[in-house]
Amino acid sequence: MAGGGGYGGASGKVDYVFKVVLIGDSAVGKSQLLARFARDEFSMDSKATIGVEFQTRTLVIEQKSIKAQIWDTAGQERYRAVTSAYYRGAVGAMLVYDMTKRETFEHIPRWLEELRAHADKNIVIILIGNKSDLEDQRAVPTEDAKEFAEKEGLFFLETSALNATNVENSFNTLMTEIYNTVNKKNLASVENQGESNNPGSLAGKKIVIPGSGQEIPAKTSTCCSSS
Repeated sequence: MAGGGGYGGASGKVDYVFKVVLIGDSAVGKSQLLARFARDEFSMDSKATIGVEFQTRTLVIEQKSIKAQIWDTAGQERYRAVTSAYYRGAVGAMLVYDMTKRETFEHIPRWLEELRAHADKNIVIILIGNKSDLEDQRAVPTEDAKEFAEKEGLFFLETSALNATNVENSFNTLMTEIYNTVNKKNLASVENQGESNNPGSLAGKKIVIPGSGQEIPAKTSTCCSSS
């Protein structure tokens, strides 16, 4: 389980630093989600992000100190050439759309294609339907987003940066899965090294498949509520 670190980060030893990118169209609430998670703040007059900025917050996952370095990439088309460089080195990504604007959801496949072209193949991805507090203006049914997430092997949650619904949960889900994926890779590496040192021994051999770490757990269907 992930435990919340203090807002603005925690002092002391850091075991891992995980780079996460927020991507999606302009004005879907990426900066507000980041502000809510990193500083527990929300600004009604938030301006469009110019270029790229990042913030950090330290979490504790299974007694390990994890610093989340979260990059907020501008959604405007003219910045895409700039932000593509920032996908490199990312181990996690949030694809964000505005559930009150259908076109922002319809652009998600393009963002996903760009992400997969620039990022590590094992990157952990969560699809976020933001602005769930505006239920009466919903333009993207939850089932549409769940179906897309399942098809593409993504986690999925609906959030509200305004009232903080599922914000903590979404970042914790992403960071925990990144941690699990890294651990699987490390375990596979150690076991492969052991086999190369003793190639003749197959007794008790374990086969570890790192995988993408993005299969949706059964419980996901119970955490997509916009309430």
